[in-house]
Amino acid sequence: MQQHIYLDIAFAPRIKNIYLQKLYAFSSEETYKKRGYKILPSRTINQKLIEKYWDDILRFIVTIKLKKVTASQLFKRLSSYAKDNPLYKALKEFGRIVKSLFILTYYDDVTLRQRIEKQLNRIELSNKFSNAVFYANDGEFKQAGKEEQEISTLCKIIIQNAIVLWNYLYLSQLLANCIDEKERSTILFLIKDGSILTWKHVNLQGEFDFTKHTESNLLFDMKKILALQLTHTTATNVAN
Repeated sequence: MQQHIYLDIAFAPRIKNIYLQKLYAFSSEETYKKRGYKILPSRTINQKLIEKYWDDILRFIVTIKLKKVTASQLFKRLSSYAKDNPLYKALKEFGRIVKSLFILTYYDDVTLRQRIEKQLNRIELSNKFSNAVFYANDGEFKQAGKEEQEISTLCKIIIQNAIVLWNYLYLSQLLANCIDEKERSTILFLIKDGSILTWKHVNLQGEFDFTKHTESNLLFDMKKILALQLTHTTATNVAN
């Protein structure tokens, strides 16, 4: 009886110098050369080793998936094994299959490459945002105690969240003030295609004022902004 295993795990990193990476296959390089393949494997997969330890490999993967143990703990334990440990070698061999399939898909799929690049750009932008807010003392903690360092970190997070919240409110107000539907669609497209993590308009070396404004002196019309959410929810329910 054939077993079908679906773990919903995807391997999609951005690999540096991907053209230097080795490809692995179940047949020799000569086999694929005769078939006219342009991209050829460097060596063959040790299929017997994978089959022998297949149950252990599955247990390893399912343990991560079910979160019985953290992935970092498992990999730390795995890295402590001797290089000639059979399970270590079997997992490494299995990983070569997954990696080879990914590299071939990466070469072939433009959308996948763009998605990976976009995600990486978001991570880099998030790091830049964090560094921009934590600019003092060259971004280093000057506090010796753990509690003081935690307070500094939380203050940084509060400032970041305040900037993100202001950006969301500003863009929401912009949408709420739109009368022309075409202009609204253009703004929505730009918001979805861009990132809310922007801070060039903020004077980070100025003063931070967290004073609560009275309703008459609010910068944003919250009734209009909340009405946007209500309109979107109604439209979604009608569509469904």
